[in-house]
Amino acid sequence: QVQLVESGGGLVQAGGSLRLSCAASESIFSINVMGWYRQAPGKERELVATITRYDSTNYADSVKGRFTISRDTAKNTVYLQMNSLKPEDTAVYYCKAVKILYSGSYALNEYWGQGTQVTVSS
Repeated sequence: QVQLVESGGGLVQAGGSLRLSCAASESIFSINVMGWYRQAPGKERELVATITRYDSTNYADSVKGRFTISRDTAKNTVYLQMNSLKPEDTAVYYCKAVKILYSGSYALNEYWGQGTQVTVSS
């Protein structure tokens, strides 16, 4: 069971920056993919960015060029640097970890953090 703890959310004005952190309870070397998702009021949860154990990254079109996902294996932490924030970035941001295990067959295990609120004022 991987436990994830997010931090770094808050209130910021449009154009500002925030850095979110997601601390994992175990070595992120053992985690295949980590990512950030967000959910705005009345909307479905959506992917923001992911990073694999090989440091391959993927971003939603809406955040490309503004957000950067990275990881620090020494701290077992994944970050989301958010620049040029817009009011439409307002949401609860969740960290997700995916582990692919093999024991005769493959199993995909997903873990979620509790979320951190990001509010961008206009």
